[in-house]
Amino acid sequence: MSIEYNHPEALLARARRIALLCLDVDGTLTDGSIDFDEDGRESKRFHVHDGLGIALLRRHGIDVAFVTARHSPVAERRAAELGAEAHTRIKDKRACVQEMLARRGLAAGQVAFMGDDLVDLPALALAGLAAAPANCHPWLHDRVHFTSTRPGGHGAVRELCDLLLLAQGHANAALEGFGGAQ
Repeated sequence: MSIEYNHPEALLARARRIALLCLDVDGTLTDGSIDFDEDGRESKRFHVHDGLGIALLRRHGIDVAFVTARHSPVAERRAAELGAEAHTRIKDKRACVQEMLARRGLAAGQVAFMGDDLVDLPALALAGLAAAPANCHPWLHDRVHFTSTRPGGHGAVRELCDLLLLAQGHANAALEGFGGAQ
C-alpha cells in the first residue's frame, strides 16, 4: 500500500529540505490553556498524536526542538520524553532558531517552525517552512506556508509531522513500522 498526499508541489519542495522542526509550545503543542494548582504548579495537556509524530520524525533523522517564551518544566519534561531539545524562557525565538541552525551547520531553508501567535512571527519569517495550527491568530494565516486543519494541542503538530514524512519519502516506512504495510 502506498500513502498518497494532496499537497501543492511548492509546499512539498519546502518540506523535502527540512532537517529541523522547531515548535512553539503554548497554543501549538497545547491548546494554549495554562492551569495552575493551589500551590502554583503548572499543568498542560499534550496530544499523543503529536508525540508520535515527533517520535517518527526523530526516527527518520529530523531533529525536533521546543521553543517557548515561558519557563515551563512541563514542556521540558515532555521534550525530554520525546528526545527533543527544550528551549524555555526564550525572548527571541528567531535568535534561538538561528543558534540551533548554526550549531548544526544548517541553512534557514532547512528548518520548519510552527507557531500560533504574533510572538512567533520572527521565527516563522526565518523558516524555510512556516506553519501554524488552524486556530492561530488570524494575522498569521497569510504569513505561513502551511496551516493545519486541526487546532493547537489537538493534532496540529502531527499534521505537520505527517507532511514532512510524506514529502521526504518516509511515510510508508513509518506505516510499515507498525505492521500497516499490505
